[in-house]
Amino acid sequence: MTETKTETETDPPGTSSGPAAFKKDLRTYLQDARDALLWKLEGLSEYDVRRPLTPTGTNLLGLVKHATAAEALYFGETFGRPFEAPRPWITGDAEPNADFWATPDESRELIVGQYRAACAHADETIAALPLDAVGRVPWGDRSAVTLHHSLVHMTAETQRHAGHADIVRELVDGTTGQRRDGENTAPGDEAWWAAHRARVEQAARTAAERAAADGAAVDSAAADGAAADGAAGRL
Repeated sequence: MTETKTETETDPPGTSSGPAAFKKDLRTYLQDARDALLWKLEGLSEYDVRRPLTPTGTNLLGLVKHATAAEALYFGETFGRPFEAPRPWITGDAEPNADFWATPDESRELIVGQYRAACAHADETIAALPLDAVGRVPWGDRSAVTLHHSLVHMTAETQRHAGHADIVRELVDGTTGQRRDGENTAPGDEAWWAAHRARVEQAARTAAERAAADGAAVDSAAADGAAADGAAGRL
């Protein structure tokens, strides 16, 4: 038998049910992703927070700028509560990828400040409206969405970009972990991680070699079969 528990003020996330509890859980995981995204900028130079480290230009400050646009859109204009922020390029109101990088004239303080303000505005929307409140995404066919949908969307999107930031920050200076304390990362010094990486690399090479050998064996068997069929046809 499944037990249903109504939320109380002191319940930790994930231990209760009902609309208030669902909203609290989603808000908790959204904030966790917001915090992770911002701390990945800490301690870096002006160049390193803007530095593109993938062929498509992914960079830390650009991820925060994009997240600002998304928060403002999905919790602002969508529900008739507009918040001034750069719009995502996908809406057609800016050049491609405009919200994924910072110009020299856009300071780190400006972008981080806009993100914090957009998140605060979003939290006001989340607090003010029920999960089944309906808004309309302000571009394209203006699809109707509930606050619940927007919360799920933004939690997933921000967690995804926090993952991008994890990789970019590690490429910049080796810093890892979802949180500053690094408790969710395996313990180990530089030598341990080098040995771990070598082990993973060797596993990848071994798997590739086995796949190539298996493919060669299949090709050989197919060739033998074709040859046998041809011989039979000549009898």
